[in-house]
Amino acid sequence: MRRLGELGPKKKLDAMLEEVDGRALVRGIAPEEVYATIIDVGLVDSTEIVQLSTPDQFRTYVDLASWQKDRVDVLEVLHWLRAARGDDEEEYQRKLQRIDMELIELMFKKLTHIHNLVEDPDVNTEGVTLETPEGQFLIEFTIDGVDEHAMRQLTKDLMAANPFELTRFLEAVRWDQTTELEEAAFQFRQSRLQDLGFPPLDEALKVFAWVDPDKVKVADGAPGLVKPGERIDFVLAMFQGLDVVERQNLEGEVRYLVNCVLVAEGAEPGDPAALRRLSEQARDTLELGLEHLTGGEAARAVDVVRERTLREIFQIGFSLTLKLKRQVERLAQEPGSRFADTWLALDEESASLAALMRRRPLKALKVPGAEPVTFRSRRELAEVDALIARVRSQRAIFNALLGPSPAEPIARFGAKLSELTPQRLFLAVAAHAEVSGTIDVAPFSELRVQELMTRLFDEQGRQPVLRESAGKRAVSVLSASISEGASELEAMVARVLQALLADVGKRWLDEGRVDPKKIVALPVAGQPVV
Repeated sequence: MRRLGELGPKKKLDAMLEEVDGRALVRGIAPEEVYATIIDVGLVDSTEIVQLSTPDQFRTYVDLASWQKDRVDVLEVLHWLRAARGDDEEEYQRKLQRIDMELIELMFKKLTHIHNLVEDPDVNTEGVTLETPEGQFLIEFTIDGVDEHAMRQLTKDLMAANPFELTRFLEAVRWDQTTELEEAAFQFRQSRLQDLGFPPLDEALKVFAWVDPDKVKVADGAPGLVKPGERIDFVLAMFQGLDVVERQNLEGEVRYLVNCVLVAEGAEPGDPAALRRLSEQARDTLELGLEHLTGGEAARAVDVVRERTLREIFQIGFSLTLKLKRQVERLAQEPGSRFADTWLALDEESASLAALMRRRPLKALKVPGAEPVTFRSRRELAEVDALIARVRSQRAIFNALLGPSPAEPIARFGAKLSELTPQRLFLAVAAHAEVSGTIDVAPFSELRVQELMTRLFDEQGRQPVLRESAGKRAVSVLSASISEGASELEAMVARVLQALLADVGKRWLDEGRVDPKKIVALPVAGQPVV
C-alpha cells in the first residue's frame, strides 16, 4: 500500500487490478483513498474497482460523491449503483442494501412518478413504465437513456429481492416528504463522515485558532530567511528520520488536518478539486509554521513534530499571517489610507492589501487576475513590511494630489474611485505633468493623446518601449509640490507608464497612433470609465 501511494492515479488503479488478490488489496485501503483514485481516473474507467470494494466502502463513495452541502444528487447515486453492478449479483445486492433507504426513496420520488392503479386504473403516462407484480402500482420513469435503463433495472432488483416489501416501499415513496427524507439521509451521512475523520464544524474551526507566534519556543541559532527563489521542503524534512510507527501516526494526523481544513472552509469532502487546492494550502501553512519553529533549519523539523501536534504547527503558521492582517487593519484605520472603501495605492499594492484582509489572509500574485495564494515562507511574510511602507508613501502622494476635499477632484472623472482606481487617476495626473508641465487631477485631454504617445514611446527591435526620457518631466513637476513620499514618486510614475505601454504600445507601433476610445489604462476626457 505504501508503494501504491507513490503511483499516479491511473498506474495505481492498474496496480490494484494486477495484484494477485486485487479484491483483498482494494478492501484493505481506506475508502476515501480509493475514492480519490476513482475520481482522478474517472468512474467509467474504474467500475472494476467499485465492484471489488466492500459494501461499506461503496457507501462511503456515495456519501462523498453525491452531496452538495445538504442536498443530494440522486442521479449521482444512480451512476454509482450502475458502476457497482457486476457479474456477482449477491455482491451487488449487498452494496445496494448498504445504501440508506431514504436515498433510495429520494431516487424514486425525483426520478419516477408512482401511479396507484387501484385508485386510477386509466392513468395516462408519457414515459417508459413498469407495473408491479400484484398490479397495484405503475412506475413511470421520468428520465431517458442509460439513466432510465439503470433506474428500471434497480426497480426490478427491488422486485426480485422482495415483491411484498416493494409495495410498502412504493406507498412510502408516494406519501413521505422529500425534505424530511433528505434531512434524515444527510444526518446519517454526516455521522459516517465524522467516523471517517471529518470533524463537525466547531471542531474543524479550531485549526484556525490564534496562537501568538512570539510566545512559542523557537529553535536558537536560526540561519535566517531562506534566499529569494530558494525552496526548502520542511514538510518532507518532517517525515525524514521518523520510524515506521511514527510515520504512520503522522500520516493520520495529516489526513485529519486536511479534513479539518475542508470542513472549516465549507468544501465538500468528495470534491477532488477542493481537496487538492486545500491540501496544498494546508501544506503551505505547515511549511510556514515549521520554518518559524525550526528557525529555518530543516533538519530540526523532526524534533518539532515529535514535540508538537500538526494542528499546533498549523495554527502557528496561520497565526503568522493573522499578524500581517492585523497590521493591515491598523493601516486601514490611519487617516487618509482609503477613500470610501478604496485604498489610495496603486493596483499591485491594493490587490495585496485586499488579499491580506481576507478571512484567511493570502498573498496576492503580481499576475493580473491571478487568484491569491497561501504564504509559504517567512521571507514572503517579511516582504509585507516593505509593502506597507510603499503604501504609506503612495498614500501621502495621493493625499497631496487630492487635497483636503478629495471627493471634488475625483468627481471630475465621472466615476466612483473604486471603478476608476487610484492607479488610473495617478496616470492621468502624470500624463498632464509630462505633456503640459502642470499638476491637474482630471481626465487627460483627447486632443493631446497622440502628443503624449510620441513623448513616451519609442521602437526597439520592432517592439514598443518607453523612451529614456519618459516620465522625467512628470517626476520633476510633481516632486516640486510633493514632499512626503517623494522617494516613491519616481517608481510610481515609471509603473503607471509601463501599464500604459502594455495597454496601447502594440497598437501605437502597428498603427502609428492610438484611438482614445480604446485606451483602458488612462482616463480620457469624454470617454466613459470602463
